[in-house]
Amino acid sequence: MQLAPPAGGSLDPGAEAARATAAILHDTLHGTHRGVVVDSPPGAGKSTLVVRAALELAAAGRPLMIIAQTNAQVDDLVLRLAEKDPELPVGRLHSSDPDPYDKALDDLANVRKSTKPGDLAGLDVVISTAAKWAHVKVEQLDAPWGHAIVDEAYQMRSDALLAVAGLFERALFVGDPGQLDPFSIVGADQWAGLSYDPSASAVTTLLAHNPELPQHRLPVSWRLPASAAPLVSDAFYPYTPFRSGTGHGDRALRFAVASDGSGPDRVIDEAAASGWGLLELPARNTPRTDPAAVRALAQVVRRLLDRGGAATSERGPDP
Repeated sequence: MQLAPPAGGSLDPGAEAARATAAILHDTLHGTHRGVVVDSPPGAGKSTLVVRAALELAAAGRPLMIIAQTNAQVDDLVLRLAEKDPELPVGRLHSSDPDPYDKALDDLANVRKSTKPGDLAGLDVVISTAAKWAHVKVEQLDAPWGHAIVDEAYQMRSDALLAVAGLFERALFVGDPGQLDPFSIVGADQWAGLSYDPSASAVTTLLAHNPELPQHRLPVSWRLPASAAPLVSDAFYPYTPFRSGTGHGDRALRFAVASDGSGPDRVIDEAAASGWGLLELPARNTPRTDPAAVRALAQVVRRLLDRGGAATSERGPDP
């Protein structure tokens, strides 16, 4: 197992993140294992890593497939790849639904779209959802892809990974281990606790049967401030801790209008001061969709707008 230093280490956060990324790319491009696993906390640059790994594999003459979990994720990756390299030939494998992809893809000359994998043969990168890839058979291909990247791998059930595993030889699995586990609409009690539970995440099952695979983590969150990162790391990432990319005082949120003393205003002020806040409603029995909770969320957003919040960050002094 290869892990970066513990959160709060002595390295500059940018240098720490760069070192972790370099190790991940080395194992992906030059390693001998069939899989590489990367744990990423929120805001650590997961999508940036997926795009960079895809570009480096393609530049090395290694065509690859990318597996995401939703159409929105697929379209976002296509747009990011086109932004980084407008000349890179990319295939968008989609369903035959009436509106199967983001129409912004129609404006990209380097992107070819089709419902048939054969139409996308020979392209450097082909991207689709796990559900769509599950309908592709190895017999439809000239040969399995040498490489695959599985994005949001902790959102993917292990049975979905099994359905596509024959399409590639080696894979980079990138995901957020702090997310909710995948869910199934049918009962899976008979497999609970077993290493081959089909409702478990793809990464959990993969590592249960291949514990020797290289494991990395992105150690720095650029989204969470220094006041909030330790709380989230300790609560949801006890085995893959991370640090904030910013220090205390680097970010601030100030308001043009003073608090009116209401619950929404108090929680906004608390979040601005400490990095996070909890708005707790009175205890009561509620329906599955709680109108009071929805109303409270709307009030918080309304007050944020009404109070004219101005944010400053490490990027510059201007709000």
